[in-house]
Amino acid sequence: MRIQICGQLAVERDGQRLDTALPGRQGRLLFIYLVANRHRHIPRDELAEALWREPDPAAFDARLNPLISKLRRVLGAEAVEGRATLRLCMPGAWVDLEAALDAIHHAESAVAQRDWSRAWGPVLVALFAAERGFLPGEDAAWINEIRNQLDMLRLRALECYAAAELGIAGTELAGAERAGRQLIRLAPLRESGYRYLMQALTAQDNLAEALEVYQRLCDTLRDQLGVSPSPATRNLYQRLLSAT
Repeated sequence: MRIQICGQLAVERDGQRLDTALPGRQGRLLFIYLVANRHRHIPRDELAEALWREPDPAAFDARLNPLISKLRRVLGAEAVEGRATLRLCMPGAWVDLEAALDAIHHAESAVAQRDWSRAWGPVLVALFAAERGFLPGEDAAWINEIRNQLDMLRLRALECYAAAELGIAGTELAGAERAGRQLIRLAPLRESGYRYLMQALTAQDNLAEALEVYQRLCDTLRDQLGVSPSPATRNLYQRLLSAT
């Protein structure tokens, strides 16, 4: 079983797509919530709150039960276990969000050990999942939590990607530059993007532009927060100055 919940929902078992058989919008939301929380038992009232903004306690069983029955018909009777609490039971299933979270840990470990080539594969797994987004057009607290998780995952993956590209160097420096610019665009107050961009530009003999990036950071932090860059960023700037 392969399940993709980031971006467009896709569920495949033994080469057969199952997502098209899920019971409408609320059935898909129920399935995705069960997937995202599949390692615990979920109370029925929690499921109702995830699906409906203001669920009526007297009515949500009548609304929830048909969705659960349809999920069991599509996925198999054993796939959704429990009554008072429910849990998705799919041993060995591959879920893209879980794979991405696991991959970023492997990527960060490889970067910490300066094993740039070993970081490459995991960082792409994490980055591709994070960039797909999550349930566009839907709005709920749990959906926003996962979106925030993916936003942070994307930043971490871009940092690993930039570090690996810098470590490999050569023709990969352009990738480090792109990742640095993306980090700055996505998180303009996060200094890591500026540092990666400064290093990538310097390695490509664009020192003057690298120094301009530092000045842009200084201006942004002063205007937005009233602070100066961190010691790590100031030390990098001084090293670049000493190279002139």
